[in-house]
Amino acid sequence: MDDETYVKLDYKTFPGSQYFTVRKDKDIPETEKAIFTENLSNLFYLQICQCLKIWTIKYLIRIFYFSFLQCLQVATNVTEQKHNVTREVRGQNLGLCRGFRGCTVWLTGLSGAGKTSIAFELEAYLVSKGIPAYGLDGDNIRTGLNKNLGFSQVDREENIRRVAEVAKLFADSGVVSICSFVSPFAEDREMARRIHKDADLKFFEIFVDTPLAVCESRDVKGLYKKAREGAIQGFTGVTQAYEAPEKPDLSVSTEGLTIRQSTYKLIKLLEDENIIPKFIKDDEPIPELFVPDHLKASAVTEAKTLPSVTITTVELQWLQVLAEGWAHPLKGFMREKEYLQALHFNCMLSEDETMRENMSIPIVLSVSEEDKNKLNGVSALSLAYNGRIVAILRKPEFYQQRKEERCSRQFGTVHPEHPYVKMVLESGQYLVGGDVEVLERILWGDGLDSYRLTPNELRKKFQEIKADAIFAFQLRNPIHNGHALLMSDCRRQLLERGFKNPVLLLHPLGGWTKDDDVPLPVRMAQHQAVLDSGVLKREHTILSIFPSPMMYAGPTEVQWHAKARMNAGANFYIVGRDPAGMPHPDKSMYPDGNLYDGTHGARVLKMAPGLDSIEILPFRVAAYDKSVSKMAFFDPDRKQDFDFISGTRMRALARGGQDPPNGFMEPKAWKILAEYYQSLKSGEN
Repeated sequence: MDDETYVKLDYKTFPGSQYFTVRKDKDIPETEKAIFTENLSNLFYLQICQCLKIWTIKYLIRIFYFSFLQCLQVATNVTEQKHNVTREVRGQNLGLCRGFRGCTVWLTGLSGAGKTSIAFELEAYLVSKGIPAYGLDGDNIRTGLNKNLGFSQVDREENIRRVAEVAKLFADSGVVSICSFVSPFAEDREMARRIHKDADLKFFEIFVDTPLAVCESRDVKGLYKKAREGAIQGFTGVTQAYEAPEKPDLSVSTEGLTIRQSTYKLIKLLEDENIIPKFIKDDEPIPELFVPDHLKASAVTEAKTLPSVTITTVELQWLQVLAEGWAHPLKGFMREKEYLQALHFNCMLSEDETMRENMSIPIVLSVSEEDKNKLNGVSALSLAYNGRIVAILRKPEFYQQRKEERCSRQFGTVHPEHPYVKMVLESGQYLVGGDVEVLERILWGDGLDSYRLTPNELRKKFQEIKADAIFAFQLRNPIHNGHALLMSDCRRQLLERGFKNPVLLLHPLGGWTKDDDVPLPVRMAQHQAVLDSGVLKREHTILSIFPSPMMYAGPTEVQWHAKARMNAGANFYIVGRDPAGMPHPDKSMYPDGNLYDGTHGARVLKMAPGLDSIEILPFRVAAYDKSVSKMAFFDPDRKQDFDFISGTRMRALARGGQDPPNGFMEPKAWKILAEYYQSLKSGEN
């Protein structure tokens, strides 16, 4: 046994452990030993369990030497294969935002600097805008592709080389590849840049410049503590130096900034480099269509000299929608190109046709054939309401309004008893589009103008109260306790997801509604009573009026409702059953008597293009639970305990002076509603 040594090997390159017998009767040339030992130290980890005394390591080397040389064979019989699909073709067909945008954003910095947080925030932002993006994170890569690499300098170099090659493939496919790696060595990062340069792809080195003390104070993974204790060797910033970039494409700090603020710096870089279009940020104002104060006098003077078109109340409401930015990026009443896009695609292309914005409803202005003939060819015209000039429309474009086509596509019906279809059928034979300049803010003098906050005013208010999530609830009916339960439950969900201050945008529709809907002043008084009672918490709620008219266009219209709230800063939207729906004018048409399927609104919203920046919150059905005398979420296992109180039944109770079941609606709010319906009854008598 003295002539034999038994060695147990545990190494990375080959799986498993084996016992080998090593005899000392042969030697290895020193030249071979030197070459092999250098490679061995870089690629193998040896754990030696000695049964007898090991005489020398050189006998072990001999065993693996020739097999190792076979592993080092380099493939030479390969040829790069060219794709049939060019980058330009990919760019035109992938994502909602057309154009080739493939590049690599490489975030480097110390552990705990905020690289991954920024990378994933950037990824989410780009994807929400319809731009393909993917985050390659250091930890994730080392659990898969690079799990056989350690943290020696050679392994670190190979780690970066592999990632750079993968990022290059992502970028070449049109994806914005976002890499977050410590990558401490300048030479390795330059290699990654060179890999992209050789492929004619853009590469941006981002230095997340967070001080070591700040990174160590975060130490989410506890790595700094272990490194200080000696449990981790070669840890960057502690026992291994970090070579900071001398000329990064961008330096970003996370100290004293939110992740979103830090990420916006990267977004601006990508915009400035023409990788992505310029988008409106959360902290930027929505463009409005009001004439600036310093130009107002000259605009008013000019407007008085222009030929004029008289607009209706509903058209003035649409003008308000346009002026305040609810329909951004629309700059006025739709020209024919925009009208066709909205009518047939529920989207609108940007001016350079690289972006598709959700725009599911036509926002148009009708004119008579007489007005069209009189005004055709003018460079501008004024818009007047009740004899007062309110706006200028530039470069008007007249085109025929094919009413049957419009109604069929927008409403799914041309039935003349549909209230908005009726208005369309009675409107002018032509439409006129053009950019608008609104002379002053549109006010209605009904005591509710203070509630008509513009998108920019709402954004400012959200920032002032430090809301980190805004969930919007659109309604055109009175609030009962089932609604309040739903809204409160949505806030609970957001708190459980980690948001600190979710705020409800309670946003009743304030434009035209059909005759049998509850008028806006009554609804607003009822909503205030709900807030006063504490059923909804005032400190977590902003009550404001949405100026849009109601169209009763079902799933088509609900996309507009969500898009407009998105412009106001909302990032979550509550959608109920049959949003923007109504009974079919011919109730015998469908078994349920409704014009639209009650589930389609929510389902369409989740699939609609251009609404990626707003998340649709799940809707749970609430009903009156007789077992506990209050509104509760419906439990199908106890369906006998629940009473679904319909709107028709609620109106009948109010008209008859009867109270609903206790717990259905806040009593003061019910009183306001009941007094309104009883006033209608007395008026009929």
